Amino acid sequence: MNTETLTPTAATSKVRPAEVVGEYGPFAGSDTINGVSFDGHNVWAATGAALVAFDPRNGEPVRTLAVPCDAGTTFDGTYLWQIAEARIDKVDPHSGEVLASIPAPGGGTDSGMAWAEGSLWVGQYRQRKIHQIDPTNGKILRTIESDRFVTGVTWVDGELWHATGEAGQSDIRRLQADTGAVLERLQMPDGISVSGLEADGGELFYCGGGNDGRVYAVKRPR
Repeated sequence: MNTETLTPTAATSKVRPAEVVGEYGPFAGSDTINGVSFDGHNVWAATGAALVAFDPRNGEPVRTLAVPCDAGTTFDGTYLWQIAEARIDKVDPHSGEVLASIPAPGGGTDSGMAWAEGSLWVGQYRQRKIHQIDPTNGKILRTIESDRFVTGVTWVDGELWHATGEAGQSDIRRLQADTGAVLERLQMPDGISVSGLEADGGELFYCGGGNDGRVYAVKRPR
């Protein structure tokens, strides 16, 4: 695949308020959420010093992995992938063993992360970019630019969504993946800043709440 850069605009996108339908945490020993993922059963929250898996039916933690996790998290169907400073670790979700590592595209300025189409999709916060990268070596395959800080990335039903945060406001945006055009925006309530984003494959997004230490469930428009 040839490397390309896509620059979207949000000027004509549809805007609606985000519908927050659930709240989880804070979790013991942590006051921040740096990333979130979903493995089909449990939600994983990156809390800085550990990944905490919790049951979204009741919010109860079911597993803790002591791995560095200061930014985005994703699950590829078998393994967790976790940004840790300037690298991305491939993690066994049962033992917490780091099986491999690749360089993060932002070299420590990375934010959210998603898995789709056999690639990792990595946000760069202040650079306002999303990179599609090769999970075997970290090579950048494609870049999508945003007009706001990128804080979370997810794919669901073939649609690319990313979260933003800037000037005290956050939203969740649906993009046209082949052009980068912003099609829809869900405006988060005042006081909730999204620090990570993951779809459950159904009706919900899970959103990290940053420094409030919580994870929020947001209804996905259908």
